Amino acid sequence: MSKVTIIGGGKMGKAISNLVTTGGNTVEILTRSDAVTAVTGEIVVLAIPFGAVDDVLARRADEFAGRIVVDITNPVDFDTFDSLVVPADSSAAAELQAKLPQSKVLKAFNTNFAATLESGKVGDATTTVLIAGDDQDAKQSLADIVDASGMKALDAGPLKRARELEAIGFQQLVLAASNQVGWTAGFAVIA
Repeated sequence: MSKVTIIGGGKMGKAISNLVTTGGNTVEILTRSDAVTAVTGEIVVLAIPFGAVDDVLARRADEFAGRIVVDITNPVDFDTFDSLVVPADSSAAAELQAKLPQSKVLKAFNTNFAATLESGKVGDATTTVLIAGDDQDAKQSLADIVDASGMKALDAGPLKRARELEAIGFQQLVLAASNQVGWTAGFAVIA
């Protein structure tokens, strides 16, 4: 069993919390402004907007040392909704790893909407969570939690693949924001 700390109590934080507990693991949810309660999970999920990451790091970066840190953000320019706000040869997850050199950063959940994590389905297909990261054991720890929930985890490769995951997440957000698909939609992986 694993203990997961989720920072952020919005829709995604709650959906990931349900996923974790469905598989028999334990969760603590902290708000992003909570600087008093210590992080106790061996896995920390940053279920916060990209723009809030630096604020959380200013308060908690030392607590993340030695832990698995999961970045679920999509670094989208929400003013124009026409681009990602990280360099073309980088990703939000790569920037996070540079800021947390003693942590094992993973990119996951950013290609899923909360509704597909809640239902465990994308249409008739089982929800798949894509995971990118450089530490195989860290990826497996998160994959075990996802698989225990009844959903599927898929290894998307090293952390440098986070850029592609962020592009997929961005495209999905654009489709939903333009009402071409609903917020219950998603991309499915059929194998």
